[in-house]
Amino acid sequence: MSQSATSGVVFDDVEALSGALFSWCAERSIHLRSQEGVSAAGAVIDLFFAGYTTQDEILGALSDRHGEMVFAS
Repeated sequence: MSQSATSGVVFDDVEALSGALFSWCAERSIHLRSQEGVSAAGAVIDLFFAGYTTQDEILGALSDRHGEMVFAS
């Protein structure tokens, strides 16, 4: 795989992760640097490594998991 192809894949992954996190936090008026925002970022990364690779998949799974996640304000 060439460097440009690899860079595209990495950029797409970062875009999916950040897009899901930003959307989820914005919908709930959560500041990214709050404890809840940081916890959501960790959950987004966990979901990505569990096989959720698109923004929609990650956002849907994060929304489903919200009830299971323990957030501190």
